[in-house]
Amino acid sequence: MTITLPILYSFRRCPYAMRARLALYSAKIVHEHREVDLKNKPLAMLKLSPKGTVPVLQLKEERVLEQSLDIMNWALKTPALSVENTHLISENDTTFKQALDRYKYPGRYHEELGENYRLTCERFLKKIEGSLMPFLAGNTITLADMAIFPFIRQFSMVDLDWFEEQTYPRLKTWLAFFASSSLFEQVMQNYSPWSAVDQPTVVTFNE
Repeated sequence: MTITLPILYSFRRCPYAMRARLALYSAKIVHEHREVDLKNKPLAMLKLSPKGTVPVLQLKEERVLEQSLDIMNWALKTPALSVENTHLISENDTTFKQALDRYKYPGRYHEELGENYRLTCERFLKKIEGSLMPFLAGNTITLADMAIFPFIRQFSMVDLDWFEEQTYPRLKTWLAFFASSSLFEQVMQNYSPWSAVDQPTVVTFNE
């Protein structure tokens, strides 16, 4: 089958898919959106990417990108990030994400006795707070901001009353900027789960 547009397999609430969409929408890349029902994953996606997780981007040149950061780099084609921001993304995707999952879903995972997962998350939040000027690379939004924002947003929503009482002025301003942006509103549109008999859902952008 000839692919005329990039095809994104996504799930609205997944932070990895969210950051991939942020990059595609920011770069105004016209593409076909296929919303995935994670309990009934489409065979077309599984054939492309047997790992079975979103996002997955099928490209016109018959390449498949299976990792959110690869999709972001492809879409944004931005210069190399600073060493500091590269380390922040790495920490976000490892230590912070692991602690976030355990903070959000207590009892679902094997717990480390006595570990305070919110405190572990806060160590990362303090690094972000100290790095924002007002964005992670100064006055310009970069891949680093878009890559980390969905996970910080997810953390803030676990216990919103507690989070609002905390003192993270720069982080809260940064979070509010993205959460209230027209870009994020577009990225968070609702789509029905895709099936092979559906008409394509093409995401376009006004010039």
